[in-house]
Amino acid sequence: MKHSKEAKEKAKRVQVTFTDKQWKLIERLRGIMGSDDAELVRSIVLTWLAEKSLISDELRREIKNE
Repeated sequence: MKHSKEAKEKAKRVQVTFTDKQWKLIERLRGIMGSDDAELVRSIVLTWLAEKSLISDELRREIKNE
């Protein structure tokens, strides 16, 4: 996934630590959900948020407040 210069300027960078077992599980998704470490972890987090309906709930709240 390529990001525009504007998106990169507004991006938040975080450092996370995983156990060896956690990383082995994440690594199994390489190529499916992303190619580099950051893309892989970002995709996993966003997928989890979507599955928990947190993204759609937030969008509904934004639409309702407009």
